[in-house]
Amino acid sequence: MIEFHLDGRSGVSPYLQLVQQVRHALRLGLLREGDQLPTVKEVVAQLAINPNTVLKAYRELEHEGLAAARPGVGTFVTKTLTDTSLAAHGPLRQDLRRWLARARRAGLDDESIEALFMATFRTSSQEDIA
Repeated sequence: MIEFHLDGRSGVSPYLQLVQQVRHALRLGLLREGDQLPTVKEVVAQLAINPNTVLKAYRELEHEGLAAARPGVGTFVTKTLTDTSLAAHGPLRQDLRRWLARARRAGLDDESIEALFMATFRTSSQEDIA
């Protein structure tokens, strides 16, 4: 089961953070069709957020066709976002862990690592388009 977390510094609304975390878990194969999402009550207790925030996130997932609520039972994943690239994740994750270790040895903190990665990712994405 997925365990949600919120980053108050991200500038992303809490409900969208929950939606993004479910999408990421679906892409990475951490959640599969039929898996149950945490109940609204569980998420509220874990994150100390308004139940309407969780309900909004779950409604968004339902609207996207990724989840479905079963009254009295819970909310379940109805669709996966994994594809044939899932097999490549293991080796890529190992490469990324090595890169992260090198970045930390170079003295970068987590925020600097994230900034470097995102800037490089955006630049690379823009170059691919051009």
